[in-house]
Amino acid sequence: MSMNKNMNRINFLDCPMDVSTMKETVEHIENRIRQKIFTQHVVVNVAKLVNMRKDTVLRDSVETCDIINIDGMGVVLGARFLGHQIPERVAGVDLFHQLLAMCNKNDFSVFLLGATDDVVAKTSEVAQQLYPGISIVGHHHGYFWDDESAMVEKIRKSGAQLLFVAITSPNKENFINRWREQLGVDFVMGVGGTFDVVAGKVKRAPKWMQQYGLEWLYRVFQEPGRMWKRYLTTNLKFAMLLIKEKLKRIFGKIRSA
Repeated sequence: MSMNKNMNRINFLDCPMDVSTMKETVEHIENRIRQKIFTQHVVVNVAKLVNMRKDTVLRDSVETCDIINIDGMGVVLGARFLGHQIPERVAGVDLFHQLLAMCNKNDFSVFLLGATDDVVAKTSEVAQQLYPGISIVGHHHGYFWDDESAMVEKIRKSGAQLLFVAITSPNKENFINRWREQLGVDFVMGVGGTFDVVAGKVKRAPKWMQQYGLEWLYRVFQEPGRMWKRYLTTNLKFAMLLIKEKLKRIFGKIRSA
């Protein structure tokens, strides 16, 4: 496991996580890029946390990361419930925008990988409108599994310093971990469905729903057929894990008293 000396790393439900604010995270990433220190980044939400418990390949791909941010509000509230001091969530879509702004300021080059042709092209276009002058040196859709090595070579030849991978979990985490040495970038981050949001294909939950950890419910409203079962099972498993851990701590204190 890659330990991050400059951030406060905790262990929550057997998953390592870095406790930091958005501002601290962006500054830390910028410093590492300037020093040419390769950084593999991941965000963890409730679904990923639950799936890591049975998917050992995903677990390894997450634990290898240099920065593990807490994305889901459910994880923030759950960690606080168990006594951890978590200042705020570092949502993947918000971090993506903050990093694009940071790239624009520093003239760092970017490669966008994932989603459909239309969505990734639109994401690149929107990024250039929002951050005029940003250096986007390439983009490609996320359906390249018949020849991963050719895709990796394309990224490496682009000269990109930052790579954002918008592919579903666990494929993005495992792809990044599998090819980390060959990508030729200084920073790589999995951003899931972020390109869909940036391109306007998917609407993000209102701010109040984000603050109360209800983004998952908004996703269910948007795509009920695909999402309700997934969120119901992972959220229930997460709740059970939290209760079990809390009881273990309570009874541990009673026994040691």
